[in-house]
Amino acid sequence: MPGRRSVVDYSLQRRAVLADVRSGRTGLFEVCDASPYLTRAARYHGRQTDVPCPVCRRERLTLVDYVYGEGLGHVSGQAKTEAELARMDAAQEEFSVYTVEVCRGCGWNHLDSSYVLGVEPEPGRQPRRRRRTATD
Repeated sequence: MPGRRSVVDYSLQRRAVLADVRSGRTGLFEVCDASPYLTRAARYHGRQTDVPCPVCRRERLTLVDYVYGEGLGHVSGQAKTEAELARMDAAQEEFSVYTVEVCRGCGWNHLDSSYVLGVEPEPGRQPRRRRRTATD
């Protein structure tokens, strides 16, 4: 994605978690706990990789992108495909994307990276706030 900014890579944290699993300090039930929503999002919105699961080694990992941002309204917190992210990048104000890797076989899941997309706010201009209604 060409417009990525403020990229954070969580691979060192992932490596530490896997080292704890291999040494027995952390149980598999603690790291292979993908929710049904995450596995469903991986199935319908994720993108398959060639990387084998570091826990079961049987399945290939799937990456799922979740979007969050004040200006997104009801879309905030939803899983999006790469095509949807590209459209949102051009049309939306700044928002955050969190990429989660998940194994649909054993349930391993870990935050892979996060970054910012969307139209950057102009310097000195406050981002547009969503109007609050009586039900908010």
